[in-house]
Amino acid sequence: MVTRARVIALTAFAMLPLSANSWLCRAALRDTGIDVASFTSIRLLSGALMLWLLLQARRLWHRDTAAPGESGNWLSACALFGYAALFSFAYVELTAGTGALLLFGAVQVTMIGLGLRRGERLDAVQLMGVTLAFGGLVGLLAPGLSAPPLLSGAMMLGAGACWGLYSMRGQGAQYPVQVTAGNFMRTVPITAALSLVMLQNASVDATGFWYAVASGALTSALGYVLWYSVVPLIKSVTAATVQLSVPVIVAVGGVLLLGEPITLRLVLASAAVLGGIGLVILERGRRTAGAEK
Repeated sequence: MVTRARVIALTAFAMLPLSANSWLCRAALRDTGIDVASFTSIRLLSGALMLWLLLQARRLWHRDTAAPGESGNWLSACALFGYAALFSFAYVELTAGTGALLLFGAVQVTMIGLGLRRGERLDAVQLMGVTLAFGGLVGLLAPGLSAPPLLSGAMMLGAGACWGLYSMRGQGAQYPVQVTAGNFMRTVPITAALSLVMLQNASVDATGFWYAVASGALTSALGYVLWYSVVPLIKSVTAATVQLSVPVIVAVGGVLLLGEPITLRLVLASAAVLGGIGLVILERGRRTAGAEK
């Protein structure tokens, strides 16, 4: 039996690898000699290898094996690659906290938008939340002394849109680890093509290489596996709400680990984005609970 205390502990711990991806990418591209394409390729290759090894271990121990059709697909793999590549290119100039806020905001807005396309409807409270969150993102990117670079900001929003699409396509997968492994493996030829195109700018040093490996094998591959093991233990609304902590954790870690500043613009934008998305998620949970009574 899984106790409530254990669920809380696992959920809190699962937030760390999700946050660490931003720290590792920002530190690698700012402080080491690795280039963006190499970081992306090594990250995805390391993730694919780690997930493949995990699947082999599971099969060796006679645990759940993949069902037919449950090994990922090319559209999801392209979305995964789009997220990883745009994420890396954006972090060349963005601070960890700003990048995480843009990424998380775009992920949630994308998922809400795809939900609307599928027939979901927003009430007045949820509409106010979406407006508040969107306004926060616009305010963060608006011209000014403390505004992040517009192109980098746009790339991180694109990364969030790709991850939102990837997440929506993966909902309800019966074998999430196998599906994730299949999608990671499908990114290998795509990311190899990226590295080939940018071969002239290739540069890898030992520190940057290991940052990329850690980001792929640990905080991405194993981090996603840990999160997938937690999600079934908690309500979907709780799972969505708890992810509101990720940009905060990343921003605090950026200050403590990377020496990055927290600006007033980032604080105000964070309050608007996270508060707005929180309204949408919590109102959805309230409506669902009411409908079940």
